[in-house]
Amino acid sequence: MSEKKTLVITGAASGFGLEFARLGAARGDNIVMADVEQGALDKAADEIRSLGAKVLAQRVDVSKADQIDTLAKATKETFGAPNWVFNNAGVGSGGLVWENTLKDWDWVMGVNVMGVVYGVRAFTLMMLEAAKTDANYHGCIINTASMAGLLNAPTMGVYNVSKHAVVSLTESLYHDLKLVTDQVTAALLCPFFVPTGIAKSHRNRPAEARDNAKPTLSQMVAQMQSEKAVSSGKVTAADVAKRVFEAVEAREFYIYSHPQALKSVELRMRDIVDGKNPTDPFIDKPEISAWLREKLRG
Repeated sequence: MSEKKTLVITGAASGFGLEFARLGAARGDNIVMADVEQGALDKAADEIRSLGAKVLAQRVDVSKADQIDTLAKATKETFGAPNWVFNNAGVGSGGLVWENTLKDWDWVMGVNVMGVVYGVRAFTLMMLEAAKTDANYHGCIINTASMAGLLNAPTMGVYNVSKHAVVSLTESLYHDLKLVTDQVTAALLCPFFVPTGIAKSHRNRPAEARDNAKPTLSQMVAQMQSEKAVSSGKVTAADVAKRVFEAVEAREFYIYSHPQALKSVELRMRDIVDGKNPTDPFIDKPEISAWLREKLRG
């Protein structure tokens, strides 16, 4: 068994976050659980405690910097500097990109991008300080992006933009850390379609971020497509979590749930290098694009 660690996990009440907590508890790690959904967080924290782990659970809206700072302070006071920080909380919003409202943009970017930024800002210095005082300390910041951070599927514009930002942020973090330490690093999780609660993330959309307007046709179509794709995924959140733990222990940076999807990423990169117009990300599944065109052209 690996040495006992302290894990900080946002989006810890469901999906990947809960599976990270379960794996950590099974190893005897201390678990810091943060989630915006209080009821689900309470239930998840009780489960992790029942596995014998020491748990600090806090309701946190990751789009609020002060709440992340409060989480970081409580973590340090309770367990000291964490070893692994999972900036994992995320939400989704679809539809034709010009139909997304400013509130859509603010909500998705606030959680998916700024939530990661705030996590990096709050924990990195703490981890670097721990590394300076303890030669045996090792830390890793693991940010959850998506294959949508490496591809640009239609009717997913806001989500795509947010996850591309997470990819860029995490690669930059990795390079910056390499300049100053060998004890703290970063890793990037890019899952594809995995059955989690991401397709129903609107359940946690705060009142001030909601629009009164009815969803457009493209937004309804995108929601249908997202729910179908996510629910039909064969790789489970538990499978992905296990892969993440293995990769972080091995100090691997890029972590994929579906390595086969990299064929589409390679094709996109070839288009960029060759100056070609973008290839349909669904070229291997033309029925998806055909379905979308049929629905949106009526």
